[in-house]
Amino acid sequence: MPWFVKIERGVVPKETFDRFVPAHRDYVQRLREGGRLAQSGYWAQRGGGMLLFWADSREEAQTLVEQDPLIVNQCVEYELREWRLIDPAAPFTES
Repeated sequence: MPWFVKIERGVVPKETFDRFVPAHRDYVQRLREGGRLAQSGYWAQRGGGMLLFWADSREEAQTLVEQDPLIVNQCVEYELREWRLIDPAAPFTES
């Protein structure tokens, strides 16, 4: 299954953004429960973040991203990219 990355930039005040973070976390958890191997985080300097997940196609990835509460509530602008691994057989590990 291909990997996709949603790279985002916040476009609302932090107080507004923070109201939707719990719903975003629930959304990411639902992706995981659906077998999407999703992981989400924010840049250390704040102001944006990234969501990495599996989807069967770009169209499905777009549909999934459009369900993110941060998108639904217009908290972020984003770009969606397919991420191709150099060595897809290599496992992810913690350092």
